[in-house]
Amino acid sequence: METAEAEVAPASTLLRRVLAGVPTGENPVTHLTTLPARPPLHRDWPDWAPGNVVAAFRASGVERPWSHQVEAAEHAWQGRHVVISTGTASGKSLGYQLPVLTTLTTRSRSTALYLSPTKALANDQLRSVTGLGLRQVRATACDGDTPMPERDWAREHANLVFSNPDMLHHGMLAAHQRWARFFRQLDYVVIDECHSYRGVFGSHVAVLLRRLRRVAEYYEASPTFVLASATTADPAAFAATLTGADCVPITEDGSGRGARTVVLWEPPLLPEITGENGAPVRRSAGAEASRILADLVIEGARSLAFVTSRRGAELTAAGARRVLADVDPSLTRRVAAYRAGFLPEERRSLEARLLSGALLGVASTNALELGIDIAGLDAVVLAGYPGTLASFWQQAGRAGRSTKDALVVFVARDNPLDTYLVHHPDAVLDRPVEAAVLDPANPYVLAPQLACAAAELPIRAEELEGFGGDAAREVLATLVDDAMLRRRASGWYWTSRQRPHGQVGIRGSGTDQVMIVEAETSRVLGTVDSAAACATVHPGAVYLHQGASFVVDELDMDDGIALVHAEDPEWSTSARDMVDIEVLETTTREVFGDVTVCLGKVAVTSQVVGYLRRLPSGEVLDQVPLDLPERTLRTRAVWYTVSDELLRGREPGGAGLPPARIPGSLHAAEHAAIGLLPLFATCDRWDIGGVSTALHADTGEATVFVHDGHPGGAGFADRGHAALIPWLAATREAIVSCECPAGCPSCVQSPKCGNGNEPLDKAGAVAVLDAVLGAIRAGEVLA
Repeated sequence: METAEAEVAPASTLLRRVLAGVPTGENPVTHLTTLPARPPLHRDWPDWAPGNVVAAFRASGVERPWSHQVEAAEHAWQGRHVVISTGTASGKSLGYQLPVLTTLTTRSRSTALYLSPTKALANDQLRSVTGLGLRQVRATACDGDTPMPERDWAREHANLVFSNPDMLHHGMLAAHQRWARFFRQLDYVVIDECHSYRGVFGSHVAVLLRRLRRVAEYYEASPTFVLASATTADPAAFAATLTGADCVPITEDGSGRGARTVVLWEPPLLPEITGENGAPVRRSAGAEASRILADLVIEGARSLAFVTSRRGAELTAAGARRVLADVDPSLTRRVAAYRAGFLPEERRSLEARLLSGALLGVASTNALELGIDIAGLDAVVLAGYPGTLASFWQQAGRAGRSTKDALVVFVARDNPLDTYLVHHPDAVLDRPVEAAVLDPANPYVLAPQLACAAAELPIRAEELEGFGGDAAREVLATLVDDAMLRRRASGWYWTSRQRPHGQVGIRGSGTDQVMIVEAETSRVLGTVDSAAACATVHPGAVYLHQGASFVVDELDMDDGIALVHAEDPEWSTSARDMVDIEVLETTTREVFGDVTVCLGKVAVTSQVVGYLRRLPSGEVLDQVPLDLPERTLRTRAVWYTVSDELLRGREPGGAGLPPARIPGSLHAAEHAAIGLLPLFATCDRWDIGGVSTALHADTGEATVFVHDGHPGGAGFADRGHAALIPWLAATREAIVSCECPAGCPSCVQSPKCGNGNEPLDKAGAVAVLDAVLGAIRAGEVLA
């Protein structure tokens, strides 16, 4: 390994190699900067850490801990809840391992619970702990794949259980009497990668952790919570929302890091290929990543390319191998794709081959972000923005060793958000990491969660503040009216002999699930929320499961089943839906002259009417019509209305649009706003939707709505409302930054538009946004 490190070129040389492969006349680099190296800051081992634990860490290669590790461990050892929010590869694990393992080796009956969002990460952490060889630590995994005899052993003997929220919900809390020994002695709860708990899933986990705390309290235990997070904004506030307890934040990163050169890269428009309605198409981020990865491998750089889809990762690796085959066929064996579903041995082999230099290039989905321990690489390529700055820096953080510089290349995908970011580097490099959005008081989350809580233990009145106060009282009243709970003077009681846990999915927005079944073998591949089924598993949809591709043959909503067959077509599919929206309640209304901004509750009626088949190049093959039922979603939305006078007015501040251009201008502004909201709320554009109309029945004016895609809302519309001016300003900049003449997927086209991206008026959208922003800013000055 030392020899391989000495032979690898510095980041500047790697970049020159990558740029040498750019065709003449192209200049894809929009920004280049170097982040300086950071020296390590070490601390001595705490006095309370026993000699055998310290010796085990030293034997594993940790001679002295970093400052943030000791700071976190001290707080946890003193019984204070703590959240460690530092960079990738900063050794956050030691911050919890030190106090937990010290307690387990010195108190014979003590127990600890570790929770992670993925089984792969939990198993990695289990291997890390067992590799220390501490005989007093009886650690084991307990998840949905664990055989029953091993679950029994965990309940009866383990003092450190590695699990996930799903198992905590379905297996541990639902049968807490069987876990009484474990809960009675519970001293620590570790929540790893806590920044991934956002949206509806995060809201479920937040209430789940409150259920865990009350069950522990029932057994007279008061565990200390230790949370590990990527760098996030206000980690203390987020950790408190997630756990329901105040947490001490640890944010000063004491780990060392080499310098990193960060390159923002925009693929060129391809004149020979056109997309929907003749719009220009950019060279795909995956194709660019293939060539960049190949050039890095030629230089001997250990490199990792993050691609957004499993099929994309396979295509990127294959593309890199094709390039290498023309240069040095022996190098093709040194490139691989990483996919979800790898066995632990396969992942360990991949990790070992990459770190040793036997394997130089890996193309991976985000699954690797949370599933494998690879850091200290020479280069990382991000083929598309991963959705949040936390994920961006987590992926970029895989590059760089303590003494050597490294290269990070962010390649923009063909969408408004990526376009904005590569033209506004400060939004990537200088902006604080966004706070994760979750709403534990969402009634669609609270109702099933409180039903489970009541089935575990009767809910007492004094507990309601921890579950949302008035929101919990309203939900409990509804559950009583529905005869699911019984109200007594001492609290609320579950009425059925059968516990509700099995009917409550914590990774979705409701209890109704559609099973995805391979018709030939009757094998269940997975489930999807019924609310999302029409858009994701409609007939003809391409469905990916653990790296394998399937095509949907039939969707039966009544029976809750989608039948699929194995097939790997060259195209991907994206559903098209028609949407109508009704305002149910306006909770916030602000008037800025001719513009009114609102936040409230809406009913969104949508119907999937077809789907597009699209090649990896971005070329659209065709649109296939569908006849699927309507569905109505009650959720939250942010919207703004614009007076007819402002839209048509040609005086300063007016949009100056003739009536014929107004629908297309609003439509384009809506599409771009949906694409940019993930910059301000930790969501994906598929988590939200929108509607625009030149005259809405409920507002009486031209209106643009952006709504959450989950029942009751997930906090995304609220975050957009709170950041309205920067959000709409970024939307405008994304449109202006795109060099296409009349609109394309990089600015105003949407992959899920039920109107076939018609009408769209790119220039008109800029005029609308200028007028809206001008009115709001003028109104704020007057206020």
